[in-house]
Amino acid sequence: MSIFDIIGPVMVGPSSSHTAGAVRIGYICCKLMDEPVKSVKIGLYGSFLATGKGHGTDRALVAGLLGMKPDDGRIPESFEIAAKKGMQFEFYEAKLTGANPNTAVLNMTGESGRELEIVAESIGGGRIKIRKIDGLDANFSGDYPTLVVHNVDEPGHIAMMTEILREQNVNIATMQLYRECPGGMAVTVIECDQKIPKAALTGLEQAHGIIKVTYCDCGE
Repeated sequence: MSIFDIIGPVMVGPSSSHTAGAVRIGYICCKLMDEPVKSVKIGLYGSFLATGKGHGTDRALVAGLLGMKPDDGRIPESFEIAAKKGMQFEFYEAKLTGANPNTAVLNMTGESGRELEIVAESIGGGRIKIRKIDGLDANFSGDYPTLVVHNVDEPGHIAMMTEILREQNVNIATMQLYRECPGGMAVTVIECDQKIPKAALTGLEQAHGIIKVTYCDCGE
């Protein structure tokens, strides 16, 4: 546990959960998108929905999607900045069951037309968890350089991924595996100790059975 887990993050308030956490959700979604967000539909659930407007949760999420961090003084003006940049956004009530009360569902479309759906939650002190990516389970914070690989559930893919990373001297910190059903769609979440070189990303994208590779390095 760090001192920031006790006293909270450096941030624009008023709330570490509803404001700083919301900015971080948007920021990590921006990194996962890896291109400017052209439009986004944001579903708010639980406390995010009930008290989020008063805490600036809506503006915080948009600020993060614009690439702002929790201590950015422009967060209160995020709607106006988004409008100037041509980002379209709208909010709705997310219908979820048993989710964390500080949960947001972001359906994003990038400038290239790429689409990405993220379900994320703010867990206190400005910390967050990404819980779903494109409908498949996940569980990571974005604190490490993170790979999210969508692949067909076939033998050999995990060994192939780890070998590509080994060849680039990338050390794996954690690995999580999720799948719809045997032989169906699967997602592998790999948190690493180092930035992942472009050569590794290209190798993964070109490998047999890989559907999509998403990379997030929030230290950039």
